[in-house]
Amino acid sequence: MAGRYFPAALMARRNLTRTKMRSLLASLGIVIGVIAIASLGMFGVALQYSFTQNLGDIGNQITVSPNAGENVTELTERDVRDIRRVSSPTATVAPVKQRVEPVSFDRRTTGRQLVYGVENPAELYEASEGRVTEPFRTGALVGAHLAEQHDLHPGSTITVNDSTVRVRAVLAEGDAFSSLNPDNRILLPASSFQERGYSQVYVIESSGSRANETAMAIRNSLNDRQERVNVMELGSIVDTIEQQFQIINTVLVGIASISLLVAGISILNVMLMSTVERREEIGVLRAVGYQKRDVLKVMLMEATLLGVLGGVAGVVLSLGAGLAINHYTVGDATAVFRMANAWYLGAAFSFGVVTSIVSGLYPAWKAASEEPVEALRG
Repeated sequence: MAGRYFPAALMARRNLTRTKMRSLLASLGIVIGVIAIASLGMFGVALQYSFTQNLGDIGNQITVSPNAGENVTELTERDVRDIRRVSSPTATVAPVKQRVEPVSFDRRTTGRQLVYGVENPAELYEASEGRVTEPFRTGALVGAHLAEQHDLHPGSTITVNDSTVRVRAVLAEGDAFSSLNPDNRILLPASSFQERGYSQVYVIESSGSRANETAMAIRNSLNDRQERVNVMELGSIVDTIEQQFQIINTVLVGIASISLLVAGISILNVMLMSTVERREEIGVLRAVGYQKRDVLKVMLMEATLLGVLGGVAGVVLSLGAGLAINHYTVGDATAVFRMANAWYLGAAFSFGVVTSIVSGLYPAWKAASEEPVEALRG
């Protein structure tokens, strides 16, 4: 069966090489279209990857806070026990206290700042300088940005509510979008707070799916009779961001596909001109026994070859563009080989070939419909 198509392919190749410049220009339109679709698609993927990379691992974090709208001002020990009960055995549950205190970093300038009380900060944070002691009973932990701003190091002292506190460690930088981000925070032992209740409870699960299940369990347990708590599941925010990026990618690819439609018109024009110029040749083929389907096959094969050659060249050039895009956007050129990029390359190539075939349908039908006598007379 495949052997029947080889003569058509050979004849189509010969016909295209007879008008090399025109065939090259027609194929160039497909090349540009494929590059536009694949490159914009890969650019969207690189932006999404870069953004979600900056989000870090916040998808598995949950923040539980009292619902002020229901006059709930704090979370109780019982609330914390219920949260621990419905969380998975491997989850980290960290209740946090908060208060605004006058803070002085240089014993001259005093400003009011939110101070956090954490029982076991080692569960949540790592130190870039010093050591996060366990248990945490004395001293203070400061965020990296705060330490840089006020030149704080382990051993430095700060004044919190007229009490001098020694800095035990500088915390490593956190994820910018995380509610746990310690960069501008001061952490004190929870025992130094007089308040019995908690301002928030942080829950860190092993995965985003577990975080979703735990968030639902917390709502069912603590909001059974009254909406006492607000549960913010950061994984849902990540999902929303990814959905928005998918919409952006679709719009970018849609804009780029216009260039392939222009390329299709170019191929349509080339094929129509070829049909007119080769009218006598087509008449001879019909006179010596070629059927309509044989002529149709040759003409469609020409359009297919234009699409395939243009598509292959476009994919190769798009890979080069993708390497550059990922190098400057993500900092890793090899990220171009992710599955999402392969999908855009394959889609762009397929769209280019289909556009060529569709553009060649009418000229092929017109050539195949020529009457042998009329074609020879022309």
